[in-house]
Amino acid sequence: MADKSPVERAREWMDQDPDPETRADLLALIDAGNETELAERMHAPLEFGTAGLRGVVGAGINRMNRAVVIRATRGLADRLLKEPDARTLPVVVGYDGRTHSRQFAEDAIAVLVEAGIPVRWFDGPTSTPMVAYAARELSAQSAIVITASHNPPEYNGYKVYAPNAAQIVPPWDTEIAEAIDAVGPAKDVPLAQDALSRAETIPDSLFDRYLAEVGAVRPKIATDPSLTIVYTPMHGVGWRFAKQAFSYAGYEHVHVVPEQAEPDGRFPTVRFPNPEEKGAMDLALSLADKQKAELILANDPDADRLAACVPTAAGRWVQLTGNQIGLLLADFMLAHALKAPQPLVVSSIVSSPMLGSIAEAHGARFEQTLTGFKWIANCAMDLERDAGVRFAFGYEEALGYSVGRIVRDKDGISAAVLLADLAAHLKTENKTLLDQLDALYRRHGLWVSLQKSITRPGSEGLAEIAKAVEHVAANRPELLAGQAVTAMTDYRSGGDERPRWLPDTNMVGLALGPKGRVLVRPSGTEPKLKIYVDLAVEVSASASVRDKEAEALDTARAIADAVAEHAGLGAE
Repeated sequence: MADKSPVERAREWMDQDPDPETRADLLALIDAGNETELAERMHAPLEFGTAGLRGVVGAGINRMNRAVVIRATRGLADRLLKEPDARTLPVVVGYDGRTHSRQFAEDAIAVLVEAGIPVRWFDGPTSTPMVAYAARELSAQSAIVITASHNPPEYNGYKVYAPNAAQIVPPWDTEIAEAIDAVGPAKDVPLAQDALSRAETIPDSLFDRYLAEVGAVRPKIATDPSLTIVYTPMHGVGWRFAKQAFSYAGYEHVHVVPEQAEPDGRFPTVRFPNPEEKGAMDLALSLADKQKAELILANDPDADRLAACVPTAAGRWVQLTGNQIGLLLADFMLAHALKAPQPLVVSSIVSSPMLGSIAEAHGARFEQTLTGFKWIANCAMDLERDAGVRFAFGYEEALGYSVGRIVRDKDGISAAVLLADLAAHLKTENKTLLDQLDALYRRHGLWVSLQKSITRPGSEGLAEIAKAVEHVAANRPELLAGQAVTAMTDYRSGGDERPRWLPDTNMVGLALGPKGRVLVRPSGTEPKLKIYVDLAVEVSASASVRDKEAEALDTARAIADAVAEHAGLGAE
């Protein structure tokens, strides 16, 4: 198709597309003579990788649509059918509350059933952690969840789990991608007409088993059940699960944001359904003021991430960063973990290095992995098997946390319960989560982490981002905002000398003095360049943590801007 015009490629795609809605979409673009949009949709197919597929919903090879889902599922089925248990072990299928998610899930089920593969599925919107839990608990050979997590409303995605109930890692991704490439036109892929009746529905009782496992990892300490919580699922699936989880844990003073309580793929009250985005928490903050809440908790739309806001002594709300939540939960879990076998904590390499200090203080092993919970989960399983440790906690700074061994992925529901437990425990001592953070900073040193994202949409934007990473790797700066760059690590090579969970990846690291660092990489799910800055500052007993933190953040911002300028993307 490479030598054909966008119109010719679009017409060829229409002939292969089984969905009249997307065929009509392309025909309208052809009739309007919109070759620019056609070229964008037809220039290259969505790439299947360890994150599966994710893209804007619409017609074309570069969009998420029924044809793409059908071909992807047939490719996955063909890869699974090479395994001896392919026709006996189930594939779990779930979907979130986004537009088209149910249809995509039904298409996936129809392909799998026709291929002779057993299917267990969630007949209704569910959370990504529940799909991952089901994959583990039901001994599935694989799992599929239709979700675009916290991406904008126009996106959807297709996420795949391996036989170990963690997200796929190499070589699974390339083997599935090759199998997808070998699949013919989507309209020729056979679909079972009675697929849903031949697939087995997963009962609600599975969540009861999940709650029992959450209860087993909760530290047995004093808590104040009068803690007042405001919760929002951000128009996603979380409230159904969070409501039961909070009640199970004994928290009855939980107020959900009513406008955002039910799944709605339009996400009408937020511009982006991501708790980190400006304005996304406004309704929760307003309700928290009315209810005089002590804690705000928010899940993203598929409930695999957790955000939190806490009030200051002056009554002003502060949103905790992913690193701050991760460090609080890690210290909480390790303080009450069994010391034998040795506990293990794992974080992504772009998360705060402060976790290493906390782990050392508790006698725990600390490991870092590539970005993505697939690496954290596989690292944990490998080390439990080979080193005799026991996984206690894992996190990544992008609001993802794994509490214990319940789910081999990030889980915003169990993390919400544990963070509420910590806040409720501190309340019995007349302390807050901010007090606990300050105590950790004085004990381990103040680590300040800052992330800068630069968006460049479209295929041209992706090329610009790739060029920026290449420029940083080829031209190590001597200074960044007055800070000396003492070393550079190019993670695009050298993976053979690192652990399996730190293979080659498109990322460059710059060392700043003895402890500071910068990491530069493209986002794996969005057209963004991400710049991470971590700085360590000692805090004396008489110094103000807040003042030191503000100074360090100003320095980190200047460094991030300098990196963006050096990369050729400007200091936006």
